[in-house]
Amino acid sequence: MDTVIQEHETDNKGSFYVEREGERLAEMTFSKAGSDKIIIDHTEVSDVLRGTGMGAKLVERAVEYARKNKVKIIPLCPFAKATLKRHQEWNDVL
Repeated sequence: MDTVIQEHETDNKGSFYVEREGERLAEMTFSKAGSDKIIIDHTEVSDVLRGTGMGAKLVERAVEYARKNKVKIIPLCPFAKATLKRHQEWNDVL
């Protein structure tokens, strides 16, 4: 199964997601807070991908995005917050 994480971004928000046959199977959404922060507000993984680590992969993708764009992450989503806390190597984006 193809689990490429795609990205969609507008001026003030964005998402990282996995889609198959037009259906979103996993998604993390964020809002931009100024030019130097993103706020992760929601992470959802469908039953099809639950238990595969996809939620953590979405968080990792957000970390890559933050590093590339030189922004910090504010994790309001409880899942993202807990995942980021478990990975001290990602503290540079918090």
